[in-house]
Amino acid sequence: MKSVFEFLASESAKLKFNKHFRKNNQRQFHEEVEKLHVEVLHFFKEGLLIVLGVMAATFGLRAFLLPNGFLDGGVTGISLIVAETTSWPLSILIVLINIPFLLMGFSSIGRIFATKSIVAILMLALAVHFLPFPSITDDKLLISVFGGFFLGLGIGLSVRGGAVIDGTEVLAVFISKKTALTIGDVILVFNVIIFSVAAYVFSINTALYAVLTYMAASKTVDFVVSGVEEYIGVNIISNHSEEIRLAIIENLGRGCTIYKGKKGFAQRGESLEEIDIVYTLVTRLELARLQTEIDKIDHQAFVIMHKIRDAKGGMIKKRPLH
Repeated sequence: MKSVFEFLASESAKLKFNKHFRKNNQRQFHEEVEKLHVEVLHFFKEGLLIVLGVMAATFGLRAFLLPNGFLDGGVTGISLIVAETTSWPLSILIVLINIPFLLMGFSSIGRIFATKSIVAILMLALAVHFLPFPSITDDKLLISVFGGFFLGLGIGLSVRGGAVIDGTEVLAVFISKKTALTIGDVILVFNVIIFSVAAYVFSINTALYAVLTYMAASKTVDFVVSGVEEYIGVNIISNHSEEIRLAIIENLGRGCTIYKGKKGFAQRGESLEEIDIVYTLVTRLELARLQTEIDKIDHQAFVIMHKIRDAKGGMIKKRPLH
């Protein structure tokens, strides 16, 4: 009789274990499927952004800059200078000159980034070589502005896709890790050298138009990468934090986070008063309205604002092209 009970207990335990195992396996399977779904979705979205970026940059080069002998900054500018002074085709130079920067990208940024950038640069080289875009205008100002705009649009879209089609920023990241220079300093020095060479090889006018092209491209890259809306992070320190929190939620339709803090203005030996600090994100267009709501509640509130490069999730609306 004892052996029968032992057998039944053993079989029952096995059955429970198998059910638990299958349940866990099923949950893990669904989690893996969900992860794979996200990865595939991001892969195609980023791939589309890179393709659009390559097409925009190709249009800027073929329809504006190349037919008129105009230059830009960065690796593209070096490629254009070499192409203008030698018989080498631009498509080959874009790949060759970017190779050292992409090798830096493997060590300084990551293998996936470098791989995607290699694919993007190869696509750009093929597009520049094979796609026939007609020259749009011969007006030098329009060439500089719109050539830079479309080139910057292409670079910005590629960055949002997780790749680069110009290795200047990779070099800047690499050097900034080795020296005290910032990324902006490296890019500035790099482009000053390029424009100086352009002025020496071609003319001052060519170099000045190249600066204008670079400025148009740079501003467009900032616009595309940062998004149409620029978010501002706002810290609000006030004794009326609850009223301000409700005003943000009810009147602005924004979310916020409350975190604990202490007032630091106290003499030695005095206890510090605890206070709730309200943190929220608003667009630049909503900033004036937020300030109005704060002033209606506490015009002496201490408000700290700073720019946010990007934001997602929570009550933040999806940003364009992200």
